[in-house]
Formats: sequence, C-alpha cells, structure tokens
Amino acid sequence: MDVAHSEVFHAGTPVACSSCQARHGVVCGALSDHQLKELGRHSLRRKVDAGAEIIAQGAETSFYSNIMRGVVKLCKVMPDGRQQIVGLQFAPDFVGRPFVRESTLSAEAATDAEICVFPRNLLDRMIAETPELQRSLHDQALNELDAAREWMLTLGRRTAEEKVASLLHLIATHAEPQTAISADFDLPLSRAEIADFLGLTIETVSRQMTRLRKRGVILIESSRHIVVPDMNELEKISA
Repeated sequence: MDVAHSEVFHAGTPVACSSCQARHGVVCGALSDHQLKELGRHSLRRKVDAGAEIIAQGAETSFYSNIMRGVVKLCKVMPDGRQQIVGLQFAPDFVGRPFVRESTLSAEAATDAEICVFPRNLLDRMIAETPELQRSLHDQALNELDAAREWMLTLGRRTAEEKVASLLHLIATHAEPQTAISADFDLPLSRAEIADFLGLTIETVSRQMTRLRKRGVILIESSRHIVVPDMNELEKISA
C-alpha cells in the first residue's frame, strides 16, 4: 500500500486540499481554513488495492478517512464467517463512526482506491468544537438512514429487474465521467457480489443484465464496463 504525505500549503486552504474532491465533503467542507490546515498537517494519502481491508469489523480504530477515488464496500460479518455487503461508499464519502472506538462493520476497497487518513482524536476534538461539523455529520447520518430505508424497499418489494436497475443507478450517479443524461463506469462488484448485495442468484443477476442490455437501457462493453445512454430511463426502471 503506497503512502504519500503532502505538506504544501498556502496562507488559507492547503494546496493539496483545494483540488481534492473531499474538500467540500461532509468533514472538510465544514472546517475553517485554519482547521483544514491543521488536519492537513496530520493527514496521509494512501493508495489501497482492490480487495484490501481498510477497517476490520470489531477492531479499535485510531483513524478516520475520506474516499478520494474508488469505491469502498461495507460488510457485516456473522460469527460463523458468513458476511453480507450492506453498503457502498464513493468519493468523497467519509469512512468511520465518530466517538465509537470499535468498528461495527468492515470496510474494504471494492476497486483500487485512494483515501485520505487522519487521526481520530484530532477530528473528535474538532467535532466537539465545531457546530458546523456536528450538523454536517448529523445530516450525513440522516441521509444514510434514508438510503438504508430505500434499500430495505429495494430488497423487500422491488422485482429482480428493479433491484439490478437500482444498483446500476446508484453506481452510475457516482460515476466519472458522468453527464446529465448518461454515465460510463466499471462495475465495482463481481456478479457474485451483486447477487449477494441484492439477495438474488448469480444467474438471475446475469439474466436481468442481459434483459436491460437488450432493451437498450445499458450497454455492456466488457464483463465489468457499463455504459448508460439514458439515465432517466434507468431511473424509471429502478422504480
């Protein structure tokens, strides 16, 4: 895992931060230039290979991170070793749970990723001192609750086609490059992982992907590369 530390600053925002997608994210977007400069002095940029664990379930963590590039999957592991993918995170999402030492989930890079890591105790102090940051994290928690409820609907009531379309739409809305009407991306999950995430069989996932391709809703250019010509059409099918 490669690590790089940037110490280039100007009088206000650190230079490395000014061009970072997470600069206007949940954490960094709520910090003053002074706080951002302090956080930048203690941060590390890490490149994480696909499949590498970022946080282990049950482990005591001493850091938080922002996703700068790539996709991270969140998993819940049962005592007998079975696991369930319970969420995906994209740039510039914040990874971690403030004021909780022991991680309740595992976080793993679904694709090659780059994250910005900073000390837990430093950010916890900033949270306690900064109402704007408290509100930002509160808003994120509410958004995640809304997303979890929406995913409960997907798993419990949507058809197999709607489930696959919902996942593709979720990924497409975070894809780069993306326009207002189209998207182009590599799937961050294998067919088996998609099946696990959606509560379907691998065969059902493959059939629904083929069905969406035949309808012209998606183009499958390789086993992982997907093009969505019309985002509105994909959104309609995802119900």
